[in-house]
Amino acid sequence: QVQLVESGGGLVQAGGSLRLSCAASGSFVTINDMAWYRQAPGNQRELVATIFSDGSTNYADSVKGRFTISRDNAKNTVYLQMNSLKPEDTAVYYCNAHIRRILRPRPDDYWGQGTQVTVSS
Repeated sequence: QVQLVESGGGLVQAGGSLRLSCAASGSFVTINDMAWYRQAPGNQRELVATIFSDGSTNYADSVKGRFTISRDNAKNTVYLQMNSLKPEDTAVYYCNAHIRRILRPRPDDYWGQGTQVTVSS
């Protein structure tokens, strides 16, 4: 079984910073791309940032220049450094990863349980 466990959410004032972490555990062969999504109340889940196995990254326009996604392959962990936070960044943040398990022909899609980020004005 594969699990993604997130940590690092919390309450912060506007302009502050938070760092989210997401660690993959279990039995698997490789982790392909990893990403962070977020979902605010009443909104659809949206893609925030992606990091591919080659280290390249993509960001939503709303977070470019403020958020940085990174990964530590030795620790099977992805991070999201969030700076200059705004009240509109308030949401539940979810980790996502495409992970290939042994004897599976293609990577499967895994999600973390979500971590709340609240930015006060």
